[in-house]
Amino acid sequence: MEVVSDQKKPQVEEYMTRDVATVSPDATVGTVATRIAESDEHNGFPVCERRRVEGFVSARDLLLADDDEPIFKVMTADLLVAHPEMKVTDAARVILRSGVQKLPVVDDAGNLVGIISNADVIRSQIERATPEKVGKLLRTLEEIHGVNLEQERRTVPIGELTPTQGKVYADELEGRRYELERGLAEPLVVIDNAGTLLLADGHHRVLAADRLDIDEMDAYVIVIDHQIDLGMARTAEKENLERIDDIEVVDYARHPLVRTTKRLQFE
Repeated sequence: MEVVSDQKKPQVEEYMTRDVATVSPDATVGTVATRIAESDEHNGFPVCERRRVEGFVSARDLLLADDDEPIFKVMTADLLVAHPEMKVTDAARVILRSGVQKLPVVDDAGNLVGIISNADVIRSQIERATPEKVGKLLRTLEEIHGVNLEQERRTVPIGELTPTQGKVYADELEGRRYELERGLAEPLVVIDNAGTLLLADGHHRVLAADRLDIDEMDAYVIVIDHQIDLGMARTAEKENLERIDDIEVVDYARHPLVRTTKRLQFE
């Protein structure tokens, strides 16, 4: 078994958010409370003086404070922070054990360079799982067809994808939409069969992206330089699947793994 060194493991700087909203230590409680109330994304802010992190203020810190109180009097000053070169797995342990949702990321001088959240940690684990899935598919295709194939990462236009699955489920579709809106969705898996882009994995994600008016998506692409007869291509042709519009959305109640209490009574 290959041992993955620390250098190969994802680092915080690869997944952190670099454009971080902050507040000044001299800002008032009332001003910051208004910012939190009007924001859909923030329930707190790093407190910075010229980019140097002095503390963190959350909505909870503001609850019993007067509106004209300065933030430096109510903020949490004893703060956990991460370094950009820290492994994501180590940051995940800090987040899990401390109960915080976000870690400010600071450089060697203590200056704020980003922030990493529990959602970023989840995204890093989702993406790491995908390459092995692609590698397994690539090796299978090579063995079946006796060819050597290449793998690459690129952006693909979803309007040019040929689906290989005729149905998706409405409940899972909503889940993929939620992930896309928060930047959590894993890349697609696509086979480029000499110019024909077959969607091997990610039908729910593609349909969710289409509903969000997203025109292109990140994908792991297996490249075949000369067209070969693929079983999934025959399946697409048999089911008259040419565009993502041809995919049927099935209501969640008809999902094979979802049963009603009424059904259970008669089983």
